[in-house]
Amino acid sequence: MRMQLRPSIASTAMAMPACCCHDRPMLIPLILALQVVPSAGVAQPPATIFAEPAAMLVAACDGDRDARVTRPELDTCLARSFAGAEGSTTGKIGYIAYADWSLKWLGDRNALPSPFEVDRDGDNAITLAELQARFAQFFLRFDRNRDGVLVREELLTIRSFAPNAPPRGKRR
Repeated sequence: MRMQLRPSIASTAMAMPACCCHDRPMLIPLILALQVVPSAGVAQPPATIFAEPAAMLVAACDGDRDARVTRPELDTCLARSFAGAEGSTTGKIGYIAYADWSLKWLGDRNALPSPFEVDRDGDNAITLAELQARFAQFFLRFDRNRDGVLVREELLTIRSFAPNAPPRGKRR
């Protein structure tokens, strides 16, 4: 695809004297904003790269800082994060404590996985084993090459459309 660079309307300002200081003019720098415009007849959807909250937590579990996460590193990290949750000394945390854990480790109280999907036995409490089991499922899903190690590339998701954009052909 050929790309054309076209100056935007905002880039029409020219360098011109703004004031004089000690007999030397101070110039306003020329700011040139360029738009990348695809060649005529070629539509290219915007690409979006994002990381799921669970993937961000997995990336943070890189214990030896080699940019690779193994299952033992993930399990150790989850145990450490679980131990810091309110009420964890009983071996279980309630849904409110899980929401606090989720805020700290996933970035939002409502981030997935929800407590309902982690609480496999339905007792309204989360155990470390349940949390590790749910993240084991994430690990398997993220491990696209099935080598037992997650790298950053596997933790990112690429979409060929903007999440809030109308479907192709239905743009206004």
